[in-house]
Amino acid sequence: MRVSVSWLREYVDLPAGLATGDLEQALVDLGIEVESAVDLAETVTGQLVVGEVREIEELTGFKKPIRFCRVDVGDANGTGEPQEIVCGARNFAPGDRVVVILPGGVLPGGFAIGARKTYGHNSAGMICSAKELGLGDDHSGIIVLGPDVTAKPGDDARPVVGLDDVVLDLEITPDRGYALSVRGLARELSHAFDVPLRDPALVPAPSGTEAPAYPVEVRDTVGCDRFTARLVRGVDPNAPTPSWMQQRLVTAGIRSISLPVDITNYVMVELGQPMHAFDADRIAGPLVVRRAEAGEKLTTLDGVNRVLTADDMVICDSTGPISLAAVMGGETSEVVAGTTNVLFEAAHWDPAMVGRTARRHKLFSEAAKRWERGVDPAVALVALERAVRLLTEHGGGTPSVEILDIDHVRPRTPISLPADLPTRRVGVEYPPARVVALLERVGCTVAQGADRLSEDPGAVGVASGAATALSVTPPTWRPDLTDPADLVEEVVRLDGYDRVPSVLPTAPPGRGLTPRQRRRRAVAGSLAERGYVEVLAHPFVSPELADLLGLPADDPRRPAVRLANPLSEEEPLLRTTLLGPLLGILKRNLGRGHRDLALYEIGAVFHPRVGAGSPPAMGVDRRPTDAEFAAADAVVPVQPVHVAAVLTGDLDPAGWWGSGRPAGWADAIEAARDVLAAAGIPDEWVEVRAAEYAPWHPGRCAELRVDGAVVGHAGELHPVAVAALELPRRTCAMELDLDALPAAPVTPAPAVSGFPPALIDVALVVDDSVPAEQVRRALEAGAGELLEDVRLFDVYSGAQLGAGRRSLAYKLTFRAPDRTLTVEEAVAARDAAVAVAAERVGATLRGA
Repeated sequence: MRVSVSWLREYVDLPAGLATGDLEQALVDLGIEVESAVDLAETVTGQLVVGEVREIEELTGFKKPIRFCRVDVGDANGTGEPQEIVCGARNFAPGDRVVVILPGGVLPGGFAIGARKTYGHNSAGMICSAKELGLGDDHSGIIVLGPDVTAKPGDDARPVVGLDDVVLDLEITPDRGYALSVRGLARELSHAFDVPLRDPALVPAPSGTEAPAYPVEVRDTVGCDRFTARLVRGVDPNAPTPSWMQQRLVTAGIRSISLPVDITNYVMVELGQPMHAFDADRIAGPLVVRRAEAGEKLTTLDGVNRVLTADDMVICDSTGPISLAAVMGGETSEVVAGTTNVLFEAAHWDPAMVGRTARRHKLFSEAAKRWERGVDPAVALVALERAVRLLTEHGGGTPSVEILDIDHVRPRTPISLPADLPTRRVGVEYPPARVVALLERVGCTVAQGADRLSEDPGAVGVASGAATALSVTPPTWRPDLTDPADLVEEVVRLDGYDRVPSVLPTAPPGRGLTPRQRRRRAVAGSLAERGYVEVLAHPFVSPELADLLGLPADDPRRPAVRLANPLSEEEPLLRTTLLGPLLGILKRNLGRGHRDLALYEIGAVFHPRVGAGSPPAMGVDRRPTDAEFAAADAVVPVQPVHVAAVLTGDLDPAGWWGSGRPAGWADAIEAARDVLAAAGIPDEWVEVRAAEYAPWHPGRCAELRVDGAVVGHAGELHPVAVAALELPRRTCAMELDLDALPAAPVTPAPAVSGFPPALIDVALVVDDSVPAEQVRRALEAGAGELLEDVRLFDVYSGAQLGAGRRSLAYKLTFRAPDRTLTVEEAVAARDAAVAVAAERVGATLRGA
């Protein structure tokens, strides 16, 4: 929200000579984030003066309309002669007064102004728009001063356009809707500087009359619990908006439209009450406030034809909807150039309804922004009276005696607050009298309640025993105050956050990282060292992902947790596998020109608990009981931590040194084995078997087992899944469940032998169906303690071996810790290894 300090000073007596930095700090101390605090007087240097346009010569022959102007700037240019200026704007005429910056001046952004020849004429200076002066975003035309401005040519234009002011740009949090108004900010500043507040909402306003200003029926008193209206007849349709009002609206970032519309926007910023102005002559019949019927249509003021749903609130006449309630009016009833009878409406709408409507239609108007944060229901009649007075003062007309006020607002419910609760929660001593005084400054009504026992006898600074209970009724403009914790926050905020000590608890003696943390870091480091790049994906997926991956109907990864408030309706589910989001990131990088990719992610997946039901409702007034915690935990989905990696393109790049090597299914399996090794799982615990598991290719998929339990899969993705996800052919992936891995055993230090090894190669012929891993395990079992290492280095199949047969060649390394092995010992160990392989898997020595 943008607001000028001069406007705030109308309602709160800020100290004279208050520095901009001190004002900014005061707002920050109150919990209001200040985006910027700009002294406008310092943004424009040089001569900025009022000018009167004497002559305009239209220049032709250019791509855009250009005008050569002679502007009277008094004696500001030192000659008294009219200033010659070339300008492209067309919203002014001879006789209009404008704002001129003369050569030597500098506009915001460091834009220096000089004299130069352009479009065949000399141009000395610039006629300024609001955007060029940094007063707003309107660049459609230059500033034309209204007839109420008394400044003459040559006078300093800074006070005229508000460049002698300070503008605050504030970021208001969603729970502080009252601060989206001059009234709310003035109240906050009165707290900060302990100065009186002149609340504009306390101005007397006439009450509703028995006869309505216009016939209105409210059919949904939940969506609209208050509706007020008043009619002004005989308004001058040509009456301009006064310059001071235009200036304040421009500063607030609101474009000036017409006097009635500008008044509604002005009152909205001043009091925080959004309003709407109808052309009463364009309304057909009585007004009805109701929920829309599904499929009804309304063309809003932005020219968009909108299809409504049953959750939207509308204001209708006999022709149908004429306004999308609380969000934006309709074209058929808007105030136009010839409007003479204006019907002002000020209502109170359900914040949740407004928020849903604004998001559904992607229509985030200034009114909707305030409604969804909460508006004071008690200020409607005051806002109506303020709007009527401004319109009759500046546009003439006669206000109706009849005033409509349909009021179904429920009174605020008192909140029971133990007087010692702020002290117990914060650790700072707040005497009961201080608590009462601060809450009354907020606007609360505080009454003494009955005594009760303190909830927390061991709390800081409070002895056990009786604690006074306060009955606190929040003001109508603070809908965010609903619980004792909210009141505690207000006490702390107004008393000063700086009084709350920043005390860090004493950390207990540390034991370093937990085994789970060490394992996760080791796995991440292992993959990173092998060239994989870590990514962090959103855990949200679409319902179609399971079909794209080709998961069977009974696959346990199909059931997923659906979010109650997803960021996107297209991805409302929590992932049950890391592969979906990870492959999405792979596709995004491929689309940006990358071809050789190796990515990995470590994160949780989410599996719903079948029949868990809904979690219990837990408030904020007390700590949940153990039973409530247990009931809530029973609903939380199971969240094991997985690691997944995907590969595509060349694993070894090509270059002058030779051709590259594309990534294959074996590389995905090797990545999985590397993860298990980094997790501390001994190699002898790991078993790799052929498997069929979506979304992997059934002939190029391996399941990894640890102690007989399946912990993950790796290999090449199924061609159908690759095509559905629009990925390159032969894309490979692996995914392991880290939480399914057993604890790593204590690994003894290896014995290092100083004697030379004996190296023997052995080639074994086996059936194609026999995994190489089983052959390796058989060799290890038969070779005995002398075997140091066994490694597969060649796979061969050919006609001479016979159909369905292949040769696996292994390098065997033998070594003794205490002597050099003889040839006989090494050969005997090899023969024993081959014998066990022959017994277990039917292997035969090749060539034997």
